[in-house]
Amino acid sequence: MTGAGILTPAAPPVPRGLDGRTTRALLASPAARAGLAMAAVLLVAAVVGPWVLPDPDLPDYTRQLAPPSPGNLLGTDHAGRDLLARSVAGARSSLGAAVAVMVLSAVVGIVVGTLAGAVGGALDTVLTRATDVMLGLPTLVLTLAVVGVLGPGHLNLVLAMVVTSWASLARLARSVAQGARHRPDVVAARMAGVGPVRAVLTHVVPGVTAQVSVAATLGLGDAVLLLAGLSFLGLGAQPPTAEWGTMLAAGRETFAFAPWQLIGPGAGLVLAVAAATLVSDALRDVTDPRGHR
Repeated sequence: MTGAGILTPAAPPVPRGLDGRTTRALLASPAARAGLAMAAVLLVAAVVGPWVLPDPDLPDYTRQLAPPSPGNLLGTDHAGRDLLARSVAGARSSLGAAVAVMVLSAVVGIVVGTLAGAVGGALDTVLTRATDVMLGLPTLVLTLAVVGVLGPGHLNLVLAMVVTSWASLARLARSVAQGARHRPDVVAARMAGVGPVRAVLTHVVPGVTAQVSVAATLGLGDAVLLLAGLSFLGLGAQPPTAEWGTMLAAGRETFAFAPWQLIGPGAGLVLAVAAATLVSDALRDVTDPRGHR
């Protein structure tokens, strides 16, 4: 129960934040190392790609739907654009959007949850009720509704996913902030004359941020998949922007006679989701508050 008698879902176990011990445990995990290696491959490709690959948006109508060759390792699309260059550009677009979704969701969750947990009272009741309402709505349906209002587009899809992703992180932040209010260091700071705002900013927010960041990282793979799926349906990035979901949708139309169009975005999506899954599973193990390994 909360201040006004509102029933709220049980708070999830609070994960430990990333410190030296948990970071070493994470790097000791073979699964985490494999996932980090995959992520490093994607990161290097995304950073180096623009310097060594052709312009991903430059058409060449003399080479439409050309099969893989030494000059175009993954072939070309219906406009003669190099598919390797577009797949690498799609990594920047798709992964950048997924990271943006989780960072913005974490920021909103930290602000809302910390205010609710640290201030309490009527503000806690209002923010908790709003959080519970968001958690009770179907995520995909709400995302589609927000995109329907804002209109299709890469930025609009990111904003829609932030709207539907912050609530679970806010509930975690509230749980952590409530527990921190009675910690010895917070009580000692208040007794020493530290103001409530400064006490929250210096003693509560760092712990909330560390643990919400871990929880946000666990959702990165789901964000990549959802972004690609909704872009595949035409709700995200619009042509000619290189984005994995949009590229898969374009490749579907020519799959019967040019299947190589699916190789780059499909492999990138599999690699990204596998990396996120391996790292997040290992991260969940090393930050488990029950101490499971």
